Amino acid sequence: MAKPEIYFITDIETDGPIPTEHSMLSFASVAMNEAGEFLGEFSINLETLPNAVAHPKTKLFWQSEPEAWAACRVGTVAPEVAMNDFVKWVHTVVKNHSAPVFVGYPAGFDFTFVFWYLQKFTGGSPFSWSALDMKTFAMALTGLPFKQAIKPRLPSEWLPENLPHTHIAIDDAREQAQIFRAMFLVWRGEHGNSFD
Repeated sequence: MAKPEIYFITDIETDGPIPTEHSMLSFASVAMNEAGEFLGEFSINLETLPNAVAHPKTKLFWQSEPEAWAACRVGTVAPEVAMNDFVKWVHTVVKNHSAPVFVGYPAGFDFTFVFWYLQKFTGGSPFSWSALDMKTFAMALTGLPFKQAIKPRLPSEWLPENLPHTHIAIDDAREQAQIFRAMFLVWRGEHGNSFD
């Protein structure tokens, strides 16, 4: 029998589009089990990589978001500390009884950075290559074309009214966790409660 899955809905903030050339500034993750119960959250701010530089377009974005920029620069820690602390937290949540799955919106961006940082600073990834893309999940559930599977087009009942998207990693991870929970419970209802 397959292990039950625990979903780590994760949001990142960066100073550019790709790791190595640019840095992950902050990330946060909310853990959820297959019953839709939230199991805890993790949030941390990182020091920039020593030889990386901010992308000019991303610099302009951050200039327009001073509160979010200030939030992701408070209490920064070395990337190796951040990633090892994250791995310890993931292992604490799964307790060797569950399979961790990374969830991102979009996974192609968030997982690229997190996976690179995990490999670079911890030597591996607790998620292996398991990254669930919420946009693809939304496409499958709604029938929308992939490019149209964006938050403004999702069913309103999936969207939390009290959790705005602030570009602060923990705020956005919490928002996306609520959306993912709503989507997951719809999918779970369509597929029943047993996957044996």
